[in-house]
Amino acid sequence: MDSAALTAALEQFEGLYPKTIELSLGRIESVLETLGRPQDKLPPTIHVAGTNGKGSTCAYLRAMAERDGLKVHVYSSPHLVRFNERIRLAGELVEDVALIGWIDRVYAALDGRSITRFEATTATALLAFSEIPADLLILEVGLGGRFDATNVVDDPALSVITPVDFDHKQFLGSDLAFIAGEKAGIMKPGRPAVSAIQARVCGDVIARQAFELNAPLTVLKMEDIERVPERVALPGTHQRYNAALAGLAMRTLDHPKITETAIWEGAQNAIWPARMQHLAEGPVTRMGQGADVWLDGGHNPHAATAIAELLREMGGRTVMVSAMMASKDHGGFFHPFKGVVDAVYTLPNAPGHAGADPVELAETARAFLPVAEGHGSLEAAMAAAASHKPDRILIGGSLYLAGDVLAANNQIPT
Repeated sequence: MDSAALTAALEQFEGLYPKTIELSLGRIESVLETLGRPQDKLPPTIHVAGTNGKGSTCAYLRAMAERDGLKVHVYSSPHLVRFNERIRLAGELVEDVALIGWIDRVYAALDGRSITRFEATTATALLAFSEIPADLLILEVGLGGRFDATNVVDDPALSVITPVDFDHKQFLGSDLAFIAGEKAGIMKPGRPAVSAIQARVCGDVIARQAFELNAPLTVLKMEDIERVPERVALPGTHQRYNAALAGLAMRTLDHPKITETAIWEGAQNAIWPARMQHLAEGPVTRMGQGADVWLDGGHNPHAATAIAELLREMGGRTVMVSAMMASKDHGGFFHPFKGVVDAVYTLPNAPGHAGADPVELAETARAFLPVAEGHGSLEAAMAAAASHKPDRILIGGSLYLAGDVLAANNQIPT
């Protein structure tokens, strides 16, 4: 859905780093130096890392800040339909003409140097954020934390660590303590940090690193969650936890314009597409033949557990339509849906994203769900799901699939 001009501009970064991704800050630091160190010219920055809930927490943070009139920049990834979703400038998605100008300046600054596309686009975002006035920047980590391209801000106003779990095993491995250490790598000496409630091994690592950095650390407590309204903008118990973490972050930030009223009204008005989103009337929902159609981009066991819990609360019969990346933990994702979902129909993931084979994905799912079949398209999978006459159809397993579904249903994020 990107314009031809924007697509051409982004393609300048293709092939500049053809090898397997090597986690490092050297490449982006080099180009930022040439660009005049825009990372030193940013508004007060909230840096957000973690495995699950990063995007939702950022959405709550933004809604809370904007409720009392603050101008907020946001950097997030991946996008769902348009690249512009990644860069929000003072509340509005970046426009193509300005974005292409910043992309071209980054490309010129590279002067042939090696860089990944994510590093290049992060440099583009930082350049834009440094040149457009705002009161606050919410900066979401892409992968890991310590060596993520966003981790070039030396003096953040606040670091936030959402729940840590297994993900991106090809880069971060299978040692949960190590993963927690990488996420905690965004904390900076003497700068405040807040953390979600973590598994003990993760909490211990985060607390130890905070102590070593003399970084004041505040950990979310049950009483913080109990202060959250019963219903927040995004459905599910896990979203109350995300809203509570965002509220704790805002109190820790202690911005004079962010009031307690703004925190809780923001919690009830945040918008974050493809997180248990009830789809509106459109071409995709009509494929459901009367069933409610829901969309969620969660793609790891922790996310699946939260979604399954919400489905239990909702009651009724659920059938899934799913695609996943080949690199994800397929069995770990489907296991929480045992006894909750009646069937799953799989399909190829969005083109160009190394999707799992739908037949092999269905074979994995069959160990946990009574019916699992592979199909060649969204239309075929939806028809099979609708044949069960369920109360709802949940489309999930991949943010890339979620983006395709939103585009097909004419629900482009704004």
